[in-house]
Amino acid sequence: MHFHDFRKSGHWPTLLAAFLYFDISFMAWVSLGPLMIYIARQLNIPVEDKLTLVSIPVLGGALFRTPLGSLADFFGAKRIGMAAQIFVIAATALVVAFGLNSQLSIALYGVTLGVAGASFAVALPQAGRWYPPQYQGLVMGIAGAGNMGVVLDTLLGPTIAETYGWRAVYAVLLALLVIVFAVYSIAAKDAPGDRRPIPISSYGRLFLDADSRWFMFFYFITFGGFVGLASALPLYFTTQFHVSGVAAGLMVSLIVALGSGFRPVGGYIADRIGGVKTLSILFAVVSGCYFAISLIPEGPAPASGAAGWSILQLPGVAAVAVALFSLGTLALGMGNGAVFQLLPQRFRKEVGVMTGLVGAAGGLGGFVLARTLAYSKGMTGGFGAGFIFFGFLAALGLLGLAFVKTRWRTTWGAVSGARI
Repeated sequence: MHFHDFRKSGHWPTLLAAFLYFDISFMAWVSLGPLMIYIARQLNIPVEDKLTLVSIPVLGGALFRTPLGSLADFFGAKRIGMAAQIFVIAATALVVAFGLNSQLSIALYGVTLGVAGASFAVALPQAGRWYPPQYQGLVMGIAGAGNMGVVLDTLLGPTIAETYGWRAVYAVLLALLVIVFAVYSIAAKDAPGDRRPIPISSYGRLFLDADSRWFMFFYFITFGGFVGLASALPLYFTTQFHVSGVAAGLMVSLIVALGSGFRPVGGYIADRIGGVKTLSILFAVVSGCYFAISLIPEGPAPASGAAGWSILQLPGVAAVAVALFSLGTLALGMGNGAVFQLLPQRFRKEVGVMTGLVGAAGGLGGFVLARTLAYSKGMTGGFGAGFIFFGFLAALGLLGLAFVKTRWRTTWGAVSGARI
């Protein structure tokens, strides 16, 4: 593939705008995760309830993705993308002004942040419609790599919160939201051609398609694993290894950076060797990492009265966990890219609706992962059972690929023009 040909084949300002829109939206979507220990400091919330609260935006993103994708098909991606950004900007401005003083207010803001998470159903189809089939894996990977916004959340959020308070973090986020909104308004364009709004009944028809449900299941595992870990790991590290909020943020930023940065790599490799083969390898890696993480014991607590281990004082068991999470999240991120190399080949005319459905399944997967870890902690006193559950899900994904690969490659894959 030549970069010159790739650039000429589409509209790079829209690709860049879609990337920035998804990036800042993802940053807002998962912001409660690294900041929860600061927001809830005066509220005496148990760790299980904290995990539930950080999972609410993830669930909101899952619920809003399908209707937002449908609205984008009907009114145009740019109009809906701008409206969604204005809604999140307004809600964040209220948080900066008035704070979050109860579990209810945190939950309500979490629902609002779900609209930011639903940006996936607008940004990715908006970018993808500009490019031909042979570039879909790379394009979807680039636009989808906007999920690296979580890196800035976990890297900078706790440090700013420690120094200036958590509301200062949302003040910075608000400024970035406004800047990206301005760039998106100027640079983004809808792809030429008539829009074909799809009736609500089409969602039900597509959901009944077996391939649709397979794609939803695969993305439930890959994106659900990524966003669920991005939301839950700050609380996991502070609870399991007794590290400070800043240390947890640094650890999680490394982990999620690999998942975000390697999403385009997953799409590119899938373009070269086929999405099915790529996903099969990645599911095996993810399953092994989850099972290994489930065996990691709780780390030692610091001396009484200490705020938590700093990044230079991490116990060895925490370093092992970081290595395993890094490998697993890298594979999850690449898996996201591989899924979206395959999806436009199978559902080329319904990519907007399918992005909404599959994206909703991914968001639901993140919610289920965070809630499973909360249940595991509440019922067993540890997180191991939750990771074992998701290890088995990844193994089921590997079996599912083995079941469908021959049919996919000999039917729609044979005429797709891409490697399947």
